[in-house]
Amino acid sequence: MRRLTISIDDDLADTFDQLMKDKGYLNRSEAFRDLLRGALTKDDVGHGNSRHCVGVLSYIYNHHERQLATRLTEMQHDHHDVTVSTMHSHLDHDNCIEAVILRGPTRAVMKFAESVVAQTGVRHGKFNVIPVDDGDGRHTHHRHFHARPRS
Repeated sequence: MRRLTISIDDDLADTFDQLMKDKGYLNRSEAFRDLLRGALTKDDVGHGNSRHCVGVLSYIYNHHERQLATRLTEMQHDHHDVTVSTMHSHLDHDNCIEAVILRGPTRAVMKFAESVVAQTGVRHGKFNVIPVDDGDGRHTHHRHFHARPRS
């Protein structure tokens, strides 16, 4: 591990310390590492530098919307190669929330997530994506993919 020393103005330092306190970090180093990881993840995915990813797609929809629940289920079946699991919960008499765990090639996963959120009747869709490496190569005899989160 390397030690970095940075200088920032007092107002920014105070804001950072408050953020650290609000989020429950015990020290500045861990808070800074998380912020840096988040920025690097966003940059990797945004520039197409990540071949594979894992992620969680969450969205709310009205299950009374014409054929929407059926369409969403069919989309997941049509993309079973990137859909790992789905959790469904009823919020009230009309609205449901789903959380879908996705894994696979970044472009395919992101395209699927975007197509779900774009469905008429889907509201509040969010996709949290994490780039992963293709594993460490030690398990090449397996037929499945080993995903290792990037540091």
